[in-house]
Amino acid sequence: MLDKNKKRTVCHPDPGFALGRHITIEYYDCASDVLLDKDRVESILLKAARESGATIISSSFHQFEPQGVSGVIIIAESHFTVHAWPEHDYAAVDIFTCADNIDLDTAIHSIKAQFSSRRVVISSDQNRGVLPSGVGSCMTNSDEKVMDRRTRPIVWKKVYENTNPWGMSTSVDIYGCSPDMIKDPDCIKNFVTRVGGTLGIIDTENAPLVYYDETETAAGFSTTRSIETFGISGHFARVTNAAYLDLFSCNKYEPRELAEFCLSYFRGSHYKMQVALRH
Repeated sequence: MLDKNKKRTVCHPDPGFALGRHITIEYYDCASDVLLDKDRVESILLKAARESGATIISSSFHQFEPQGVSGVIIIAESHFTVHAWPEHDYAAVDIFTCADNIDLDTAIHSIKAQFSSRRVVISSDQNRGVLPSGVGSCMTNSDEKVMDRRTRPIVWKKVYENTNPWGMSTSVDIYGCSPDMIKDPDCIKNFVTRVGGTLGIIDTENAPLVYYDETETAAGFSTTRSIETFGISGHFARVTNAAYLDLFSCNKYEPRELAEFCLSYFRGSHYKMQVALRH
């Protein structure tokens, strides 16, 4: 059975990282009266999500006839889902998280207690979106604690701390940008200054800009800036209304936060991002 007090161990000397963690849990020998009640099942999942530290966005549950419940809790970090079979005293729960602040053990035990489940099986523990430094998926068919593995949802600042690189490089492509903003040199200059500021770099000069108009597809502004251990280059394509950015800094930062700042600044529709640690 799951042992809440069991001491955690380190199974891998080299930590791996993935974009998300997906765990499926089988709850057997549950109280059937609980699984018959949609509102109670929803309340149980909401409580487990709160206790785990998740940020709840919304929930949606459905009562089947003559019996059975399915539901989903949308959290900022991804989701909790449940499918209950009262006739078998059984419930299937999925927890997906893309953040490392969720206490999955707490969530699993909270649901176990509230379902009055007498047997809990962690049927799968998968790494979703494994990055090169990570490992593949891991399956287990036991009641043992699954959080001993060191592969976890990626937080780049922690990767930075664990690997101690010389710096971090992030490439961000911003699509659907405001045409007025990527055609405005002052707007681009201000952007470069503000990006440096978010990384703790004070820029006292304007970034140089070069306008390319040799061909129709190349038309647009380009910029480069280098200050101390921070560097940025950007290309702003008029034809596609896209911004192609490359940023480097020796200061620790969260690439996703930086990418979302760029997206917001240029009022883009979406972005793509690639990150590299520079040793």
